[in-house]
Amino acid sequence: MSENLLDIKDLNIFFKSDKNPEPIHAVRDLSFSLKQGEMLGVVGESGSGKSITNLALMGILGDGAIVKARECSFNGRELLSLKEREWQKVRGGEIAMIFQDPMTALNPFLTVEFQIVETILAHLNISKSEAKNKAIELLLQVGITSPKDRLKSYPFELSGGMAQRVMIAMAISTGPKLLIADEPTTALDVTIQKQILTLIKSLQEKNNMSVILVTHDLGVVSEFSERVQVMYAGELVETGNTSDLIKNPHHPYTFGLLSSRPGAVERLAKTPLASIAGIVPAFHQRPVGCQFNPRCVHVQEDCKKGSIPIERGVRCLHPMMEALS
Repeated sequence: MSENLLDIKDLNIFFKSDKNPEPIHAVRDLSFSLKQGEMLGVVGESGSGKSITNLALMGILGDGAIVKARECSFNGRELLSLKEREWQKVRGGEIAMIFQDPMTALNPFLTVEFQIVETILAHLNISKSEAKNKAIELLLQVGITSPKDRLKSYPFELSGGMAQRVMIAMAISTGPKLLIADEPTTALDVTIQKQILTLIKSLQEKNNMSVILVTHDLGVVSEFSERVQVMYAGELVETGNTSDLIKNPHHPYTFGLLSSRPGAVERLAKTPLASIAGIVPAFHQRPVGCQFNPRCVHVQEDCKKGSIPIERGVRCLHPMMEALS
């Protein structure tokens, strides 16, 4: 049996479209693994396939999606072979998710108490009064004061940071083995972001919980995750130990992301920040060869032919060897 909690091999995700005769290929040949108690950072621009992959792991992509994989194993079970009744036990019970915007993820018509207690009762064999007591403990655990009063609140009565803490309390209420945090600080003020990320990290360590932390900020993963994978246009382009990848990125896209951070490299006064020219190609307009080749300043002719394999953690025929200064 694998020592990994999660094993993904050659995951492909397609979407049926009325405008295209062939399904749109959104995620291509994605492979990665996750150990128990490990935090994996996933980085990429919008359209890179980060969120789609996580929704597939939760089994909530919908009828228009086609998900295939050589292996998609969680805790020894093949996820893609689960029936919906089996998914209901795994989803929210063993795999939980924190969504980007807590204000839209929480039901505005239901109290905090109802939503947390409902989640607990759906997965744990305890009484309603025990579930309420557990909800109070959870709110305290995520740093919410006066938890009994907060249970009576509706989402619109909460600040963004407090609403996200409620979402985290709901997510960990069933003791999941895997927590997917899909850009959990996007809708929050900068001052609250660090608090939420620190909270997730402390809960991970306390509960020996595996975490997939999705973000567009390499600075976040450098501080909170042990490993990182960089996605671009539905493909994994680089992966490795976080500190090594941050210091010595080998894929031109990763190098560009890191170089565009304020203070990442020395600049002359009044010179603009470095940036990556162009945009991520649409799903139905993917280039031949390396998906990054239309934007890459190091592109060569062989980069525009065939599929590019990932070798030694980087999907590039001409990986960069220079370190960031």
